[in-house]
Amino acid sequence: MQEFLHTIVLDNPLVSYLWIAGILLAMYLLKGIVSRFLCGLLYGFFPGAKKYVSRNQFIALVLIPMEWFVVWMVVIFSFHKLNFPKVLEVELYKITSKEIIEATGKAILVVLFIRLLRRFIDFLALVLKAKADQTEDQADNQLVVFFRDFFKAIALIIGVIMFSKFVLKFDVSNLITGLSIVTAAIALATKESLENLIASFIIFFDKPFTLGDLVKVETITGTVEKIGLRSTRIRTDQKTFVTMPNKKMVDSILDNLSLRTQRKAEIKLELRVDTTAQQLMKLQQKAGQLLEQHELIESGTAFVTEIGAKSIAIQVDYFTAVIDFNVFQELKQTINLELISIMKSLQIEHAALREAE
Repeated sequence: MQEFLHTIVLDNPLVSYLWIAGILLAMYLLKGIVSRFLCGLLYGFFPGAKKYVSRNQFIALVLIPMEWFVVWMVVIFSFHKLNFPKVLEVELYKITSKEIIEATGKAILVVLFIRLLRRFIDFLALVLKAKADQTEDQADNQLVVFFRDFFKAIALIIGVIMFSKFVLKFDVSNLITGLSIVTAAIALATKESLENLIASFIIFFDKPFTLGDLVKVETITGTVEKIGLRSTRIRTDQKTFVTMPNKKMVDSILDNLSLRTQRKAEIKLELRVDTTAQQLMKLQQKAGQLLEQHELIESGTAFVTEIGAKSIAIQVDYFTAVIDFNVFQELKQTINLELISIMKSLQIEHAALREAE
């Protein structure tokens, strides 16, 4: 029996294949238990996260990439103990089949590691988002999303460096030096994109607006739905979806309508020039009384502001709290109709009526 187990097959004793097969079978059957144990250990390094993300949530997020990573680690270390069969050694363009197989194994390991790292970044983002949800400031939430995407991009860069170092066997120091030169060239070619990236940092730290704010930038008015690394997405009042570069959001005059303390309505009554002073005084008084009668109006004024060759103007302004837009429109309609009624009762005509005669 011992002679049979020590029979050489492809430059390795048969017993070695049996040991590796047993290890891989055991790993396959126990991968779930081993991975859950490792996830539990990893979760224990973050005791503060228990208030926001449960252990089961963490395991559900990280378990599958952890299983694949652990299994492949065992596969690589197991086959590393075997002698590579000489019969399979083939050279292609000065690269041997052994080097190709080793590089493939390392490449898969790097991919699985980066996948696990990105899931771990998702976990940290989940914890930070749960913390941010407990505050009233929505800027924290958008900051979490921003840095989650940012560090995922960093993880990909780390993956590229690891792939170059362990798979392609490049000198990383030379690679980084080369990347710095390439980065400088790319920076010149993508100047606008870099400006948008810098603008995104300004938005997150200066906080001129946050998610859900109603803003007006140039001719665009709408609600901020997403703030990304390059652009901000705005849902307009026409229900269209506008993508605005972050640089424009920072450089342009931005009006954050959500931060206003009151809504203002302006009415300009242009009256005929033959309107008497007594009629103007009565209209001004009644307009003032009208504004005082409405509960939604917090303050208001009515004054004769202009005397021209063709008309006399009375300016009626009033302020309300930040009420619903439709309610505000209904209030404006009510005030306008009542002002028309007051003008008719005082026998005051609009200046445009004379031009129409």
